[in-house]
Amino acid sequence: MRNLELPGRSPVRAAGGLAATSHPLATSAAVDVLRAGGNTMDAAIAAVAVQSVVEPQSTGIGGDCFMLYAPKGSGDIIAYNGSGRAPGRATPDWFQDKGVRKITEHSPHAVTIPGAIDAWCRLLDDHGTKSIGDMLQYAIHYARDGFPVHDRVATDWKRCEGMLGQDPSAKRIYLPGGKAPEAGSLHRQTELAATLETIAREGRDGFYKGAVAEDIVGHLQSLGGAHTLDDFANAKGEYVDPIKTTYKGFEVHECPPNGQGIIALLMLNILGEMGLDKFAALSPERLHLFIEAGRLAYAERDALIGDPAQVNVPVEEILSDGHAAQLRAKIDPDKATAERPPENPPGADTVYLCVVDKDRNAVSFINSLFQSFGSGLVGPKSGVILQNRGISFNLDPSHPNCVQPGKRPMHTIIPGMLTKDGRAVMPFGVMGGQYQAFGHAYFLTNLFEHGLDLQEAMDLPRLFPNSGGPVDVESGMPEDTIKALHARGHKTAPPAKPIGGAQAIWIDWQTGVLTGASEPRKDGCALGY
Repeated sequence: MRNLELPGRSPVRAAGGLAATSHPLATSAAVDVLRAGGNTMDAAIAAVAVQSVVEPQSTGIGGDCFMLYAPKGSGDIIAYNGSGRAPGRATPDWFQDKGVRKITEHSPHAVTIPGAIDAWCRLLDDHGTKSIGDMLQYAIHYARDGFPVHDRVATDWKRCEGMLGQDPSAKRIYLPGGKAPEAGSLHRQTELAATLETIAREGRDGFYKGAVAEDIVGHLQSLGGAHTLDDFANAKGEYVDPIKTTYKGFEVHECPPNGQGIIALLMLNILGEMGLDKFAALSPERLHLFIEAGRLAYAERDALIGDPAQVNVPVEEILSDGHAAQLRAKIDPDKATAERPPENPPGADTVYLCVVDKDRNAVSFINSLFQSFGSGLVGPKSGVILQNRGISFNLDPSHPNCVQPGKRPMHTIIPGMLTKDGRAVMPFGVMGGQYQAFGHAYFLTNLFEHGLDLQEAMDLPRLFPNSGGPVDVESGMPEDTIKALHARGHKTAPPAKPIGGAQAIWIDWQTGVLTGASEPRKDGCALGY
């Protein structure tokens, strides 16, 4: 339990239902749905739709999502991959013919076909009790009538003024008066409200066919993109088999590749045999092992992870005990290894939420544009800001993540689910682009190796070994720890912004109580009834 004399907050507890998101308006919408008799999936879709309006830098209907679902708290976890695909014309030769040598962050080539709306509609049809039209009403209200800009959102928005000014529609919608809205101001998105109303009336086809798709495709084609209306009409996510490992008596479930959830499991496999419980949570001994395990695991990610529908991803080998042991043996407990060269671009803006309802249906849900405001490209009439997930593609035909028609890029966003004895015990997730796999392992070891509660495990200062650069270390890290990391050969630097974000809900089956926690680095909260 935290020191109640110091700043901070306690976990949130409820016996009915509980939701945790990175924005209070989204959490409020989710709890409202639960109180009105909706289930977990209804509440999750209502909440993420709200976030797509009120956290426009982090997510939107022009992005992607992944989900893990435990119906009635069952340990038989359902996984859904709602990540978008490359256009049908996007071959390495097509890019070469166009003179494109690299897919850059804010070009039309970075835009994969958004998967979120298709996923939301499918998940509501299969597991919800409400319609997409009803669950979009909260988001429509905030887009049409305005929402107050919260502090973290305003901070991130301000950083993106230069980028947003490059696209006329982005500038008009997201820079009113030529600048980012300030915290406490009211912001409206009337074009997006109209688009959401179209989806509410027409369902999935309201986004992937007709005027909305024509607006988005027309804008991308005018900039040289390979996208077609057929690409949008044929967009489709899929149910997939989750992958898992065992850690401290629990089963940790992740979505399989093309996501990086497998790397979170690999890190747990490496670290689980290294006696982390012998060290203090912020000790240099523990954090050095984390940095080293992270560097090794992420090198595996960059070399091996792609779309398993088009390339071979050796999942069983990566998760084998022998492979973890081989990597573990490379770690010197007293010395840093050489920094690995950069492979994947940074991306740090995502929303993660989790909900558990009165019947103990539990969902772990993540939705993203990838980088802040994604590509920065906005449909002129639809007001839809488009993701830039395609920058994770490689143009080298020999690379597993090379772009191909209909291929899904290596994805950073990963929901997590913990089970034990055939029951779900905790939906959890960590936002923050590349950080997420590292963050899953850090959060879980905070809980189980160091005895922290959910909120304390999120509050703990973070670090992350950036690809090809120094270790980002938050300002709350003890100075003695940083000096000891330097002595081991690590270079450190302050992060550009706080590292990541998290939400989690613990299900106590014995008492019937739910315990939730929400990221202190964001604006959000956990609430229940």
